[in-house]
Amino acid sequence: MKYSKLELARQAIKHKGFIKKIPDIVRMLNYWRKGKYPVNTLDLLLPVLGLIYVISPIDLLPEIAIPVLGVADDLAVLSLALPKLLKEVDRFLLWEAGHVAGMQNVSDAEIID
Repeated sequence: MKYSKLELARQAIKHKGFIKKIPDIVRMLNYWRKGKYPVNTLDLLLPVLGLIYVISPIDLLPEIAIPVLGVADDLAVLSLALPKLLKEVDRFLLWEAGHVAGMQNVSDAEIID
C-alpha cells in the first residue's frame, strides 16, 4: 500500500484533537516570540521542525527509493514531534489561564497523560 506524506500527516494529526489546538499553537508561538511565554526554545522548535520535516519534500529516506522505510522515518518523526508539541500546548494553556487570571505566582505545573 502506498502512502503519501500528506496523507500520513493528515492521519497523524487527526487524533487527539490536534486540529482544534492549532489556534492555541499559533497563540503560544506569538507569546513566545514576544518574550511573554517562558519556555525552553528547544521544546518549541524541535516539534515544529519535525512537522516541517514530515511535510517537506526533502527526506533522509525518500519514499520513491525505499518505499517502506521512507514512510517509517516520517511516522517516527511524527510520533516524537506531535506528543511533545501537544504537551507543550497544554502547559501553555495552563500558563495562559493563570496569567489571564492574575495568578502570576504559579511557577510550574505538570501535565499528566
